[in-house]
Amino acid sequence: MTGAIRAELLKFFTTRLWWGMAIGIFLAGAAFALLFGLLFTGAFGEESMQGMPTGDATQVANSVYTGGLSIGYLLMLTIGVIQIGSEYRHHTITSTFLAQPHRLRVIAAKVVALLAIGAGYGLVSLAGSVLVGALVLTARGEEAFPSGDVARTLALSLLVLGLWALIGLGVGILIPNQVAALLIGVGVAWIVEPLLGLALRAFEFGRENLAPYMPSEATNAIIDAVQQSPDQQRLEWWAAALTLTAWAAVLAGAGSVLTARRDVS
Repeated sequence: MTGAIRAELLKFFTTRLWWGMAIGIFLAGAAFALLFGLLFTGAFGEESMQGMPTGDATQVANSVYTGGLSIGYLLMLTIGVIQIGSEYRHHTITSTFLAQPHRLRVIAAKVVALLAIGAGYGLVSLAGSVLVGALVLTARGEEAFPSGDVARTLALSLLVLGLWALIGLGVGILIPNQVAALLIGVGVAWIVEPLLGLALRAFEFGRENLAPYMPSEATNAIIDAVQQSPDQQRLEWWAAALTLTAWAAVLAGAGSVLTARRDVS
């Protein structure tokens, strides 16, 4: 199993993709920290604060430090798709299964590798966001770390990125065509799923029983970001973490079963 995990990490870090993604995630974390830090501290004037979602000091700090996750989890979704989709696209999946005939062990190795990659990129994202965000908050007279919950949020953001990578892995397995998987996966995660969550919140039943369990809603609940509206229903952080884990497990699990039975050439 250790050899299979090492092989999956080697496949990823011997391409130029890894450092390109690292630069993108770092810059996204820094840019969103700068933007949110200025917005939530009223740097653009009182008029810019009108209509802005509000929260306490901890939620503001969380939003500043994790703003880049809105781009980061899409990039991790993309990495998850590519990790399996590229094998189908370039027909290396046959060699992979010949080297390790136990297909479920291959998928398990990909899961472990993606969790490690997600955590690593999470650290890169936090390096940019905390560095810039703390400077902005301090310069604006706000506390950079108003409570210990901020540290918990930073740790949980690593889990969030790892789980979104597993969701991408599941999508990549279920849709073997890499281009189609990327378009569908990113399109659903970025556009369709948030719009569906917005539609569900228009009805009381959906607002209370369905919307909080959508992946993006669960992600926001995990990091305890500023809420868009005070009446928005939100899960506790641990329940949201379990919900996002369930999404990743269902997609990756379904893909694993399919991989074990699918013929490859």
